[in-house]
Amino acid sequence: MTDPAVERDAAEAASAFAHPPVAPDATGSYGDHPDQVIDFYAPHGEPEAAGPAPLVVVLHGGAWRAPYDRQHITPLADFLARRGFAVANVEYRRGSSLPVQGSGGAVAGRWPETFDDVAAAMDALPELVPAHLPQADTRRTVVTGHSAGGHLALWAAARHVLPPESPAAWRLSSPPLLRGVVALAPIADFVASEELGVCGGASAQLLGGSELWAERLPFADPAALLPTGIATTVVHGRDDIVVPASVAESYVAAAAKAGETVGLTLLDGVGHFPLIDPAADACAVVAEEISQLAW
Repeated sequence: MTDPAVERDAAEAASAFAHPPVAPDATGSYGDHPDQVIDFYAPHGEPEAAGPAPLVVVLHGGAWRAPYDRQHITPLADFLARRGFAVANVEYRRGSSLPVQGSGGAVAGRWPETFDDVAAAMDALPELVPAHLPQADTRRTVVTGHSAGGHLALWAAARHVLPPESPAAWRLSSPPLLRGVVALAPIADFVASEELGVCGGASAQLLGGSELWAERLPFADPAALLPTGIATTVVHGRDDIVVPASVAESYVAAAAKAGETVGLTLLDGVGHFPLIDPAADACAVVAEEISQLAW
């Protein structure tokens, strides 16, 4: 007998991945590696206000694993551009596509390269945007990301509260100039995620395995990097079986314990993938949450 939840998740994934990739209007590099690039999408919808458009920085998911690149989230980037946003779709280095002993599949992430790249990309945007996306207003920047990309979006907004011994290129001396973060089904609490076996233990793989888990957790886990002082909203499907909604609830609870309020929008009858599927109603909810922070 098939599991209805698994069948629904497969159907939602098929719908989200059925859209063809959308080519960007421009691409810029923030480093020498082929993955150190950002695709830019100019606003071509009906803007909510005259003048430059808010900038939405998109960080794709895929459990930080190499086979999953930014192409699968380009329909969301185009969807947001049609809503009048300027969009920057960030690529970054991910794990090896080849399994290693004991990994249970493709390795999640690279340490420290995945974090190096997100920090470098965010820092490069003020120079890259005027050249490649002059329609964008970097003073109104919102960061969003899905799944593993949701984790990276939360991390990017927390660089000023990283431990002092963090790599210098990661840590900021003051809060980033962001209007806010909209994290979509994020892997937002590593301890909760590992307890649930999210994405085959991807969080532990990202940190280099169980032997390095405790040492590296304070530098990478959004639930340990609170409060940030950055407006943050989490959007999560109640029926998500890839990253269960309890992971988001755990992160929101950690924020409250740290004295910070994080918005949590739980969508009934929604799983993991409709949040990035332009054909799904959930995607419109995502755009509205971004609008509330950006405009």
